[in-house]
Amino acid sequence: MAAEDGGGDTALRLGMSLAQIAESLGSSEQALRLILSILLGYPFALFQRYFLFQKELYLNHLYNTFTGFSLAYFNFGPQSCHSFICIFVQFLILRLMGRTVTAVATTLIFQMTYLMAGYYFTATEHYDIKWTMPHCVLTLKLIGLSLDYYDGRKEVGALTQEQQRFAVRGVPTLLEVSGFSYFYGAFMVGPQFSMTQYQKLVKGELTDVPGQRPSSFVPALKRLVLGLFFLVVYTVLAPYISEEYLISDTYLEQPFWFRCLYILIWGKVILYKYVTCWLVTEGVCILTGLGYNGKDDKGHSKWDACANMKIWLFETTPFFTGTIASFNTNTNAWVARYIYKRLKFLGNKLVSQAISLLFLAIWHGLHCGYLVCFQMEFLIVVVERQAIDLVRDSPLLSKLVSVTILRPLFYFLQQCNHWMFMGYSLVPFCLFTWEKWIKVYQSVYFLGHVLFFTLLVVMPFVRKVLVPRKEKLKKAE
Repeated sequence: MAAEDGGGDTALRLGMSLAQIAESLGSSEQALRLILSILLGYPFALFQRYFLFQKELYLNHLYNTFTGFSLAYFNFGPQSCHSFICIFVQFLILRLMGRTVTAVATTLIFQMTYLMAGYYFTATEHYDIKWTMPHCVLTLKLIGLSLDYYDGRKEVGALTQEQQRFAVRGVPTLLEVSGFSYFYGAFMVGPQFSMTQYQKLVKGELTDVPGQRPSSFVPALKRLVLGLFFLVVYTVLAPYISEEYLISDTYLEQPFWFRCLYILIWGKVILYKYVTCWLVTEGVCILTGLGYNGKDDKGHSKWDACANMKIWLFETTPFFTGTIASFNTNTNAWVARYIYKRLKFLGNKLVSQAISLLFLAIWHGLHCGYLVCFQMEFLIVVVERQAIDLVRDSPLLSKLVSVTILRPLFYFLQQCNHWMFMGYSLVPFCLFTWEKWIKVYQSVYFLGHVLFFTLLVVMPFVRKVLVPRKEKLKKAE
């Protein structure tokens, strides 16, 4: 009894110390636990590299299950049972329903319904780190597993090259599904990876030196250092750039130009917390070998299989499509592979894209702000592509943008427009509820909606004026 009391006192003291440390850092205890959980991936990965590399498969599965579930319990306590329930049910679906459409449909319905129920019963008006955060990552992982398992029934010739890479031919065991699901390098915040990648990892096949441990220490360290750099940037700037200020009376009393500028800067800074988590976890995946992606044309090893960020593109692109292509790339690739491309039978790319974005919005949560955010993203991307086509096809505009002395000015204006309306789109995503984000949109007179809906209507008429008939005929051919 005394021993139990001592253990409880130790846990209580640890909880108090973490709360105190978090308070001194100006953070929440849950955020500190999340960061610690991500960083713990490095010692976990080192242990697996040096003691479990090419060892018995069941030992690797047990290790990944134990470490991942421990992180879940460290963050969410008894609520970590939700992940175990969904993993066990998924295993039963695979075994009892086999490689059937019924299994895929049951997986999609059960896993998404469970996630939605979690969102419903834990919803607040603020962003909270709770068990649904890693569970949304797990949901995609298990849905992807069911589709890859279904593809395993087909002949190789009936699959695309991409589907051939990910199709699961064998029958996964419960321990294998658990290790895949709980893998400590990706359980908390991603990235997404397939069962076939995981199987190669535990077999010791994901290495640039066959038969030996991957020489991935330096690439992993680079991602860790870069992630910590963005953590420092976000920690320093976040207290001055907050969501609370956006809905404050002080913000509403500022001049219009200031309100727009604040949204621009806030939209940029707020994304750094995601950048930090993804870079640090990518480093963990690289260290284990999961990040190995073959070799390039020059024979250099590539370690970007689990990359969720393309930092240089993210920081330099003046286009919305560029930011989308550089941010949360692994999740975007998952949606493209399992949702967008499998809607090919619809015969309309825009419809497939709209459905994919709707799925993403629902997957993120039940707040209306997510739907508004992805609707805005869809609108902006459509208008931007039309604008790019217009500039390319119009001799006048092409000549104007090619003037060397004007390029820095155009780039600056593009970046201002880009980050202003990226922040504008993120307002409902981060503020969640109607009462909050509508207040911010009213403060800037719904500028984004007015501008891009107007451009959507006006662009075809502008095109008729600026694009010669011969250019239109050439494009049609």
